[in-house]
Amino acid sequence: MLRTDTHDAPLAGNPATSAAVRELADKFVTFLETGEPPAGLFAPDLFCDLTVPLWRLQAQGAEASVALRRGGHPWPGRVPRSRLDLTETGFVIEVEEEWENDGQTFYCREMMRADVSAAGISQLSVYCTGDWDAAQVSRHAREVTLIRA
Repeated sequence: MLRTDTHDAPLAGNPATSAAVRELADKFVTFLETGEPPAGLFAPDLFCDLTVPLWRLQAQGAEASVALRRGGHPWPGRVPRSRLDLTETGFVIEVEEEWENDGQTFYCREMMRADVSAAGISQLSVYCTGDWDAAQVSRHAREVTLIRA
């Protein structure tokens, strides 16, 4: 059953708030790259809903949500490409991530919707393609010609 939540006043229409949300999104990218949440990034009662291929996981609380991320991505990495869209309640960010592990480069794409409160990101929905190892990245490059990077 689809649930409709109610939220506080719109964030995206206020230029001062929009700048704060953009700053929070930048901190979120730093978290994705380092695994360490910058101060003020997550509300203490953050709810995280993570969907990966063939699985769904959830965490309640900032610490549990960070542990969920570290369990799936314990290595530092980089976000070479991203797109940020402000929403009425926070932001949506699309990212590509790359990281090294055991001499291999891994890759994934993610789309995340973040609801923002005065305490930081309060709700986070993450949709991940799953981790592509070097063999999968090579196979994709051989078999698919992308129209846009």
